[in-house]
Amino acid sequence: MISPATFTGPDSPAEAALDLDLIRKYAVPGPRYTSYPPATRFGTDFSPSDVARSLGEDNQPGAGPISLYFHLPFCASRCWYCGCHTIITRRQEVADSYLNDIEREVALTARQMTRSRPVAQLHLGGGTPTFLSPDQLARLGRIIRNAFTFAPDAEIGVEIDPRCLDRGQVDSLRALGMNRASLGVQDTNPDVQQAIHRIQPQALNRQAFAWLRDAGVASINVDLIYGLPLQTEASLDATLDDVLALKPDRLSLFSYAHVPWIKPAQRIFERNGQLPAPALKLRMFARLHERLRAAGFVDVGLDHFARPDDELARALADGTLHRNFQGYSTRGGASLYGFGISSISQTANTYRQNYKSLADYRASLAAGVLPVERGYRLSHDEQRRRALIMGLMCERRLDFDTLDQTWGGEVRADFGAEIAALEPLEADGLVSVGPDGVEVLPAGVPLLRVIAMCFDASQSAAPGRHALTV
Repeated sequence: MISPATFTGPDSPAEAALDLDLIRKYAVPGPRYTSYPPATRFGTDFSPSDVARSLGEDNQPGAGPISLYFHLPFCASRCWYCGCHTIITRRQEVADSYLNDIEREVALTARQMTRSRPVAQLHLGGGTPTFLSPDQLARLGRIIRNAFTFAPDAEIGVEIDPRCLDRGQVDSLRALGMNRASLGVQDTNPDVQQAIHRIQPQALNRQAFAWLRDAGVASINVDLIYGLPLQTEASLDATLDDVLALKPDRLSLFSYAHVPWIKPAQRIFERNGQLPAPALKLRMFARLHERLRAAGFVDVGLDHFARPDDELARALADGTLHRNFQGYSTRGGASLYGFGISSISQTANTYRQNYKSLADYRASLAAGVLPVERGYRLSHDEQRRRALIMGLMCERRLDFDTLDQTWGGEVRADFGAEIAALEPLEADGLVSVGPDGVEVLPAGVPLLRVIAMCFDASQSAAPGRHALTV
């Protein structure tokens, strides 16, 4: 029988040193699996009646908890590496109009939902939520709290840009209920910051941490990116020194995703020739991984690291880790409702994504229609594939007998070709495949996306364009 993952510290087998030759061999383009099928498969034929049907199915008597996401797209300047859906402006009043839109969308959605469903998780992302003033953040809090009922232990997380944070914003966010914060740092080297058009002195990061800790925010994450222009192994060592001195509870270590066909601003990096070579980027990844292990952090998976006593690390250890469009989470089994441009919602059988264009988003709301541009309804086969992929991504294992009992089917027979596709990975020591199931081995943890791709029918049907898996 496959047993849950256990972690005893940085020297445990699950935290073994990286094998760069294997990582280099399997560093191919692939989805991030915040959903299955990936968002690249969503179609524009998802009609208002499909949206209504999805909401109706998800709000039957006895429906479970919900997770809320609000996309606040504004930034005062453009970071050239960024792949998010942003609106660049310095006009503070644009947020007032946008909050009017959010209020309309919340009202349209809430009237089709069961009010008693508890909110288990709320996440404010962007852009940057800290573009909004303290009064605007307070108004957003009222909009949300007036429409939804929160669980007493709800996780309320906010993405924060230390460059535009003041104590008044922290106070407004704490009044909303913020108990987790995620700081975008990326890199602390001045030359790298100049190259990516994001000037952020370390003093701002220290001030943000001080305000958040003083306000009682117990869990703080820091986002870092490796593979940026002008980065070296030495400069990243210094950046990590700066970040560890802040004593974060979690770190998200993102590989820079070079997708200029989606984000044209990234072409500037091709013109100036400052991007690290692939071999150097892999060494950076190995170095950061090694140092975080030595500092006592657990590799939760993909780009997430957490201290052993953090809720995220504990969820990995006891098999309750979950994954959604915000990455890894401890709040499983909740339907996701997204608000604002480009936001994505997820129910048991469907996905839907709002318009990315502010004009289209507003026009739909003005017509009294939820602003959904694309969506997808999963087939029975896709729901099973999603469970297999998420089992690998979150639990690092598949238990065939448990899955058979859940589905009333036969995993070994129904997915025989996919299981056979794991043979080369097993030969390379990434996975162990037996009669009871599949287990991801320590060498395979950095390559979870590659392992999951073996069960992804959407890749062979429509490969699409993705960033490298490492």
